Parts: sequence; structure tokens; C-alpha cells
Amino acid sequence: MVVFATLIIMIIGIDEVGRGCWAGPLVAAAVAFEDSDAIYIKGLNDSKLLNANTRQQLVKLIQKTTRHIGIGWVWPEQINKVGLTESVRLAMNRAYEQISLTNVAVIIDGNYNFLRHVSKSQAIVKADGIVPQVSAASIIAKVTRDNYMSQLAKKYSEYGFERHVGYGTPQHIAALKEYGIISDIHRLNYKPIKKYLVEYETQNN
Repeated sequence: MVVFATLIIMIIGIDEVGRGCWAGPLVAAAVAFEDSDAIYIKGLNDSKLLNANTRQQLVKLIQKTTRHIGIGWVWPEQINKVGLTESVRLAMNRAYEQISLTNVAVIIDGNYNFLRHVSKSQAIVKADGIVPQVSAASIIAKVTRDNYMSQLAKKYSEYGFERHVGYGTPQHIAALKEYGIISDIHRLNYKPIKKYLVEYETQNN
């Protein structure tokens, strides 16, 4: 809960994952808790500081504790068209719009408010570690995206998406050099992807 002009209102926490990935969607989550429900969920924190098993367990607890969960997806094709900043805004707005609450405050993790059009919204640096609703959103977004990338790996097993989830790791780079770009999965406007696309085409022409 937070207080604005003596009125107690609910908090919607929002966070995203996948901004720095070279492949796959960008995913944002929005979470709100009724009253002080969050105090019953032990271990909420920035998803990056938690191991995979802990995140999976916390997702189940969050889903049992609240029905106010929204998930916003932006797919590589759209990221390629509108760019990263607009994609983050779209993902967060899509997640936010799935929560049917009025008289709320919105807290976004980071130093930029992507939802400035939303009344009582603000960005707080490292909110995913100090605001339970944002911590929960961070975990929901991370697990949702990781699960999707693991499913994607079944179709494109040579890329190892289940391990690096689309980030530019040595394994991912090696796969790009050997197998090339997957046009509907990779973010074609990213400089590293452009580089390996040119290299692959040069080698195979």
C-alpha cells in the first residue's frame, strides 16, 4: 500500500525481462496484491538474484496469493519494427491493462517511466529488490519467458535456447556462426545479429 494525499491505494508492480536478448520475445509482468498478502510470500526478490528452482516455487505462491497478474508479450517481428524502447513500453502497457483495478499506484523497476500516460505511475531504481509487487512481477516475467525459450529449444535444439534464453553467450554465438539467423526468432536490428547475419551469408555464398 502507498499513500497519496491521505488516500490509501493499491500498488501495481511492473518489470520486464529480455531487453538485452538477441532472440525471443520481450516479456513484462504486472502484479498487485490485496491488502498485505505479499507478506505471506517469503523470499520475494529481484529474479536475477534467485535460482531457477526458487523462482518456479515463488511463481506458484504468487499465483495462489493473487489473481491480479498481467503478462505482456512483444515478439521479435514487432521489436524489429518499432525498436527496443517502444517494445518495452508496449510490453509493460499490455501487462498493466490486464489488471482490472482502479485507484492504483504503478511502480516500474528502473530509472525511466515507460507508462507516463498512467496516473500515479513512477519508476524506481532497483524496485525489484525492495517493492514486493515489483519483485513478484520480475519473477513472473522471468519464469514465463524462460519457460517459453525452453519450449522454443525443442524446435531449434542446435541453438541451446534453454540454457542462454536468447542472450549473446559463446554458445549462442557459435550457433549463429554455424547455423545462421532464424528470421522470426532473432532480433534482426540488433548490431550483433546484423554482424553474424552478414558473416553467415558471406561464408555460404
